[in-house]
Amino acid sequence: MSAAFGKCFDPAGTRFGVPTYPWRYAPDGLATRRQLRALGLRPGGQPIAAQVMRASPRSGAARVAYLYRLDLAKPVRPMTSRKWGALALAMLARRTCPCCRLDAGYVIPASLGMCVTCAYPDPTDSPRSTDHA
Repeated sequence: MSAAFGKCFDPAGTRFGVPTYPWRYAPDGLATRRQLRALGLRPGGQPIAAQVMRASPRSGAARVAYLYRLDLAKPVRPMTSRKWGALALAMLARRTCPCCRLDAGYVIPASLGMCVTCAYPDPTDSPRSTDHA
């Protein structure tokens, strides 16, 4: 058993306040938010049942994922027509260039703040241009 396994193994919850398991060693019947969503479920207001921990490979800091009980999870609320409309408007705003006010057909890069055509109007001004004549 590795040292990291021992640091993250506390099924009684005495050290961290909630039962804690090493990464990939959580018992059946518990899932993260992402796993719940993949099953079409949501936590539904239930408290955190447990957590899984692992050390970050670069910094060594602990990464934590909270676990929820599957039997208490509720189905995801369906999207209404108004929510679909709001999402469509938000995506349109992300595709609209603030300079030329046209739908670029793609999400405007935050690094440019405008569509590529407005950012580089002349093909010779493009950063990928190899002509330096």
